[in-house]
Order: sequence, then structure tokens, then C-alpha cells
Amino acid sequence: MKDIPKLKKGETYRVVKEFADYDKIIHRVGKTSIFEGTNFVPYHSGLSLFVIENGQNMMYRFQAEPEQQQEILENFMDYVELIKM
Repeated sequence: MKDIPKLKKGETYRVVKEFADYDKIIHRVGKTSIFEGTNFVPYHSGLSLFVIENGQNMMYRFQAEPEQQQEILENFMDYVELIKM
């Protein structure tokens, strides 16, 4: 999960490459959110990503396993870009 620590709390990010999370929610190109934090559960290699979207607190789940979302988590900055305000 080398890219996840690069996310900065309070900063806005835009999806630049579509991806699906653990719950099969599709994050489409152009979607923006404000990063709030993460929670990692080592037992299940689970990572929850906390963001604000349209004024709503949201949680998206990922699993850092090869057959799940490991590639996305390892290269997360290929999927999102920081929006400079």
C-alpha cells in the first residue's frame, strides 16, 4: 500500500482512472472527494478509506490481497490526482 500514505488529509482528489472497491462500488473518472483518513485491519488485509463526498461522510472498503484490490492500493496515485486549490 505504498501510495496510500501519500494521500493528505483535507485535500481534494479526483478519480482519473476508473476502479472498483471491495463492495464493487465503481469509482468513475471525474468523481471528487476530500480525503479524511484510513483504517487498516491487518487480520483481513482490509483498508477502509474515509472521505467526504457532496458534504457526506463516506467509507469505502478495500482488501490488500492479490485477488482483490492490492494492485489499486499499491498504485492508488495512478487512479486519483490531487486537485490544487
